[in-house]
Amino acid sequence: MPDIREAAALEALGAVVDPELDQPITDLDFVQSVTVSGEGDVVVHLRLPTSFCAPNFAYLMASDAKDVLTTLEWTAQVTVELDDHHDSAIINTGLAADAGYRGTFAHEAEDDLDELRTTFQRKAHVAAMERCLTALLRRDPSRDMREMGTVLLGELPDDETTHALLRRRSTIGLPTTPDSIVMVDHEGNDYAQIDVPLALRRARSTRISIDGNAHFCRGLLRTRYDDPDRTTVNA
Repeated sequence: MPDIREAAALEALGAVVDPELDQPITDLDFVQSVTVSGEGDVVVHLRLPTSFCAPNFAYLMASDAKDVLTTLEWTAQVTVELDDHHDSAIINTGLAADAGYRGTFAHEAEDDLDELRTTFQRKAHVAAMERCLTALLRRDPSRDMREMGTVLLGELPDDETTHALLRRRSTIGLPTTPDSIVMVDHEGNDYAQIDVPLALRRARSTRISIDGNAHFCRGLLRTRYDDPDRTTVNA
């Protein structure tokens, strides 16, 4: 049973995404360890590439990790702790007390976490949209970039890149039916043909920024820790 629960805990943590990097914390190796007791108590230790990662991002990931584990039907007490961060003590105390972001950071909590989450979900959608449309252009270089503004979801290949776009559209409330236009803003508005090339280049810039930050953070993590590719799971 512990092995099954450990696997379930890790799978649940895979739903927690770094808001800036748009990747699961399990893939980024931010999960240092998971311990599950026979009574269903779960203790998770998280780590980040540097001690000065933005406190709001750090809290968001740690809080989401606690939330997804708490929703598992077999968990009893769930403890999530962030290690080696300059605000570890504050964040861990707030998580233990279920104080919320504003209750944890008080006057320092200038931004609402829901607004922060929405901002990065929209950026993730833009990046996923660009990946799909750029893939189409690469498969058929003869296509005019302006045609990308009329591509429908049903025209995309049935692959992981398309599935990723559908997940991100669903997250921000955009339609995912085959007759939906791929290239839309976060409110579902499409682009005039003349605006498509510039909008696509801007989307590419967003995607490159996300991918570059993810690569940079992986390098920092490898530099900071000796075992950045191993998650420790204990019964």
